Amino acid sequence: MEMQKLYLLVPLAPLVGAIIAGLFCRVIPRWVAHSVTIAGVAISLVASYVIFQDVQAGNTFNGPVYRWLTSGDYHFEVGFLIDQLTVTMMLVVTFVSLMVHIYTVGYMQDDPGYNRFFSYISLFTFSMLMLVMSNNFMQLFFGWEAVGLVSYLLIGFWYTRPTAIFANMKAFLVNRVGDFGFILGIGLVLSYFGTLDYAAVFAKAPSLAADTTVALFGEANPVALMTAICILLFIGAMGKSAQVPLHVWLPDSMEGPTPISALIHAATMVTAGIFMVARMSPLFELSDTALSFVIVIGAITALFMGLLGIIQNDIKRVVAYSTLSQLGYMTVALGASAYSVAIFHLMTHAFFKALLFLAAGSVIIGMHHDQDIRNMGGLRKYMPITWITSLIGSLALIGTPFFAGFYSKDSIIEAVALTNIPGAGFAYFSVMAGVFITAFYSFRMYFLVFHGEERFGKTAHHDDHHAAHAKAEHDGHGADAHHDDDAHAEEHHGLAPGQKPHETPWVVTLPLILLAIPSVIIGYLTVEPMLFGDFFKNAIVINAEAHPVMEELAHHFHGAFAMATHAVTSAVFWLAFSGVALSWFMYMKRPDIPEAIKNRLAPLYTVLDNKYYFDRFNEVVFAGGARLLGRGLWKGGDAGLIDGMIVNGAVRLVGWFATLARMFQSGHIYHYAFTMIIGVFVLMTLWVTRA
Repeated sequence: MEMQKLYLLVPLAPLVGAIIAGLFCRVIPRWVAHSVTIAGVAISLVASYVIFQDVQAGNTFNGPVYRWLTSGDYHFEVGFLIDQLTVTMMLVVTFVSLMVHIYTVGYMQDDPGYNRFFSYISLFTFSMLMLVMSNNFMQLFFGWEAVGLVSYLLIGFWYTRPTAIFANMKAFLVNRVGDFGFILGIGLVLSYFGTLDYAAVFAKAPSLAADTTVALFGEANPVALMTAICILLFIGAMGKSAQVPLHVWLPDSMEGPTPISALIHAATMVTAGIFMVARMSPLFELSDTALSFVIVIGAITALFMGLLGIIQNDIKRVVAYSTLSQLGYMTVALGASAYSVAIFHLMTHAFFKALLFLAAGSVIIGMHHDQDIRNMGGLRKYMPITWITSLIGSLALIGTPFFAGFYSKDSIIEAVALTNIPGAGFAYFSVMAGVFITAFYSFRMYFLVFHGEERFGKTAHHDDHHAAHAKAEHDGHGADAHHDDDAHAEEHHGLAPGQKPHETPWVVTLPLILLAIPSVIIGYLTVEPMLFGDFFKNAIVINAEAHPVMEELAHHFHGAFAMATHAVTSAVFWLAFSGVALSWFMYMKRPDIPEAIKNRLAPLYTVLDNKYYFDRFNEVVFAGGARLLGRGLWKGGDAGLIDGMIVNGAVRLVGWFATLARMFQSGHIYHYAFTMIIGVFVLMTLWVTRA
């Protein structure tokens, strides 16, 4: 019973903080808002660690907290499933969230929405915890929709900016598309299994997998039930975890403040889809078709989203596209039946991606809110803590041996090489090419920001920022509305001539240091128990006969140290090294080469600059189609049928009858007499004829 109270404390502590900071945001001082929310997340982290230790001792839990609704034979409950997979996610979510909360104290210090922001991020943490702790599909769906709602509020946090409103609406609508598939999948589960409880569904699944079909496309083309359920659930994951083609919302989520970019990209929202598929491993293992679909979608995302990172000049967008690519890697691992590897990469990625985002925010503060990496350079000597932590994050991201990202990323590549799932060949090419691409764009950003010529404080740049600021005021958005990330009303964007960047205060740099530590060591410490031990026993189910990937991986593993030292001779290492070397040569030694390549390959650059025209396609086909349909319903249905024929048609019909009747109402007696004679004649004719 004591542990069950602790389970409740984990999600409720951030919720209480969110309620206090949110409901009383106009009356409580700032220090109260950040104190209660930070305390709530810190309590949740400590409780999660205690629960983690308890689970390690062999004590898991699966049971209801209370029954929410009974409808006929169906029972809908709120409950918790506490196992190894759950506690891993709880620790990642609460630790990264705590770092973001602390960082926000420094980053948002001058923002008028300070209290509201703390309420939102604490509510975000609560939503994600409810999702990962759920033991049934109903609660999973609650957490799923809750993180979607709070992300909408956070991306559009600066609601006076048209771009922020466009971005949060885009995120909301794209996720509705994914969630439509998700709820159809849950509906199929309820229809065929008669319950939404994970344990009951997983136990019954093998008996329904053999010959049960569902007529999704008519009776003539039945689909295997497990394939239908898994693909529909994965469509939900494609929205939340930003997989092609439902990825378009994630880069635009940069319109929110940097702390929330870090939280969305590292620990909440985008990791929900990866976690969900890993949790559903007993179902996905029953459908090779679904796994093949997953691995191909992940491979496309990993490769093609990475390419877009090469041409980005906004420091946050470079990191955003790296998130898309790394989510593709996790999805590929899921499709290869290496669920534990996907969760392992989710964990390591959470630390170094949060580090990279928060370091980018630190750079933005130092640069007076200029986010263009072309206006930076040489920041290493002005911002030493930000520099070294950014370097650590970048080395982890590209998979440098001994760093956290190396163990998870290399394991994914090996798993794809060993799997027999259809589509694995293309996936292997994609993840190998992605190694080079990731190293190239990551260190392109690193070198342009921290090394080389100092390009800040130039008069032209400064004048351009002032012109943009003046234009925003002239357009009516006003200075208060013209945040560029955390740009406050009284500040210009970019450094004035003669100004130098400055290191950020300790409340910003402390989370960077605390995130840099696991970005280095967490992979080395956990690779063996998480991938090759029994850490995920019973939490993740794999059909070893059909998908022996993890067993084959274990044969090739000889310890964390040996794995790192052996990697120096592998193609993966030299691909990453080549990417770093090429980025150094092209951007430090010969900066004329990128411009020449851009001019020579102008059509390709145009395609990349337009993000493969996904946005244009959505705008023309879906948005344009919706407008066309609306116009057709308006012109044809409303104006034509309802107003034209029914409403106005009835009026015209009455008018026509009235006009006809008026012809017989002349006022002359002989007209009426003649009409009566004609009437008598007609009646007698009918009578005689009938007789």
